[in-house]
Amino acid sequence: MKSKLVQQIKDYEPFNEQEKVDKDIILYYLENFDDIFYRTNLIAHMTASGWVLNKKKDKLLMAYHNLYDSWAWLGGHADGQLDLLQLAIKEVQEESGVETVKPLMEDIYSLEVLSVDGHFKNGQYVPTHVHLNLTYLLQADEDETITNKDDENSAVGWFSLKEAVEASNERWFKENIYSKLNKKLKTLKM
Repeated sequence: MKSKLVQQIKDYEPFNEQEKVDKDIILYYLENFDDIFYRTNLIAHMTASGWVLNKKKDKLLMAYHNLYDSWAWLGGHADGQLDLLQLAIKEVQEESGVETVKPLMEDIYSLEVLSVDGHFKNGQYVPTHVHLNLTYLLQADEDETITNKDDENSAVGWFSLKEAVEASNERWFKENIYSKLNKKLKTLKM
């Protein structure tokens, strides 16, 4: 499964310079570290996120993440899971309460290396590290009931594409990640 993921990343066509550089970094870690799918690697580990559209493709599902004090996409740590598409779907379901989540495409939608500042989680210090993140384009039913995952977020909601970017308090994500994800949507034929 790891070799399949590595091949998917190798085949991935970067959308911009950020993705080109980050693709090389992710491949380096995958090829040189055995524990990259576990948080025991304190420098970098694999994560997956979902850019979650409604059926009309005019709204995005976001959560207010307690750790980052910001509205953000949904996702999480691999924790040994090698199928990152399934991980992204599972994390969206867990973090939002939405059950009907499906991929709009099986391929990787975006990739990024994301810095995470040191913080405390469950009373334990987590040092500064990076997330080697793969983003998948997903769809959920906005008519389903949404719920918080209290240990991770304090709100979940649907936003217009523009509002989703504006809702973030994290400048880097707002300007370089979420805006990029929305720009890519305009290039797709769905």
